[in-house]
Amino acid sequence: MTSFSPSPPEKPRNRTAAEILLQRRKVRASLTEWARHCGYDPAPHHRLLIGRLEKVACGEIDRLLVCMPPGAAKSTYTSVLFPGWFLAGRPDGAVIAASHTTELSERWGRRVRNSIIEHGLALGLSLRSDSQAAGRWQLTTGGEYLAAGVGQAVLGFRADMVIIDDPIRSREDALSEVIRKSIWEWYSADLKTRLKPGGRIVLITTRWHEDDLAGRVLSEMEKGGDVWDTLILPAIAEENDPLGRKPGDFLWDGDPSYQYGNFLRRELATQPPFNWASLYQQRPAPETGDYFQKDWLRPYERWPARSTLRVYGASDYAVTSGGGDYTVHLIVGIDPDDTMYLLDLWRGRETPDVWVEKMLDMANRWKPITWAEETGQIKASVGPFIERRMRERKVYFGRQQFPTRHDKAVRAQAIRGRMALDGLYVPTRHPWYAAFQAELLGFPTAKHDDQVDALGLIGQLLTIPGTRPKKQETEYDEALDPYQPMGQSLDEYAQSSVKLL
Repeated sequence: MTSFSPSPPEKPRNRTAAEILLQRRKVRASLTEWARHCGYDPAPHHRLLIGRLEKVACGEIDRLLVCMPPGAAKSTYTSVLFPGWFLAGRPDGAVIAASHTTELSERWGRRVRNSIIEHGLALGLSLRSDSQAAGRWQLTTGGEYLAAGVGQAVLGFRADMVIIDDPIRSREDALSEVIRKSIWEWYSADLKTRLKPGGRIVLITTRWHEDDLAGRVLSEMEKGGDVWDTLILPAIAEENDPLGRKPGDFLWDGDPSYQYGNFLRRELATQPPFNWASLYQQRPAPETGDYFQKDWLRPYERWPARSTLRVYGASDYAVTSGGGDYTVHLIVGIDPDDTMYLLDLWRGRETPDVWVEKMLDMANRWKPITWAEETGQIKASVGPFIERRMRERKVYFGRQQFPTRHDKAVRAQAIRGRMALDGLYVPTRHPWYAAFQAELLGFPTAKHDDQVDALGLIGQLLTIPGTRPKKQETEYDEALDPYQPMGQSLDEYAQSSVKLL
């Protein structure tokens, strides 16, 4: 029995009234028990989702946003199992279920209806004989269910619960400003106004665009609008993962019967970076940046041999842990044609004793000519500690300090100019790439700019005259494969050395 596909039902047997009553109480008290009663075995991320949905049912949460990658079975638990269970606790309640098309929303309605027909005894529910259509049905207790497509008028129906499941149909729709605007207006003027006082909304989606419905509700929340409880699970775990995964761990990995982790690995290897960042990591980036342009980020699979590259490092330090800022270390290589390659990146909210070791690990591996950093941060805090650890570990490299002056956009102008001319080659399948791309394309208005600051220091460093590397006809160095660095698998590398937002 897997976490996604229900197991075959047990052979029916005569049960006593006491057994039926006990089963009904267990099912009505726990959404997990209801899922198991229907033949599902919730995986850890499903149990996390179930916990949020139970809080919605009891009124502790009235706005819930759930973002997960395709195929994670979020709809199974939210659009199929949850509505019937909610109505079991509120038999006279009303549910509106909306999806990008009426056909899809009616498919969910049919499955909810059928589950009540099959398991109504456990739920304590039954359907009215004269109201059993897939898209609209009623309970004998007065409860109702209505399926609606996005854009469809919802008149004459008031709901205690609204469930919106994937309001955007395709990338073409997501990229259309007209369609995104129409979805928002439908949500605001038609759907949301159908709520009864105290009504709740659950929005489950895969992110498509920074201005999709999920992006809009989050933006409105920042402006003082509805407060949303959020559950955002990327395909590859980042720092402070809601599930407690280590950075680099794949979602729902290790289930031999469903093999979702292997599915994600294949998608990571084949999806364009824009798709992976938005659909799988839930990090939609702007289509074009205001400061950095999307087409300046050029994918590569293999970099030139290490012997042909001049390698530089840079860091944007956050001196305190948990203060909201990130420490970023990155490595850039320059080939004889002045082509820039982003070779490695580490990012985390850690104390200096942790990120200094990460910095020395990267320096020991890449042997940079010079490492760029800001003057103020070093003089004020950790400079002597870095020097002591360099001596203790015998990892030596030159460090170049740059004063913190002008605003961030001015400081990043040098690297911006180089990228506009020749681009920056990036390993788009690395787990840290989605956050890197989103930050660059969102600069200077994005929430975080630590990676831009570190990259800007590289730009300042490269303005200092230096010797160009000699052109060599050198074969590709297999030991420096960006997707199997230092002989490790992508999973091992992601878990051991990558920390993301």
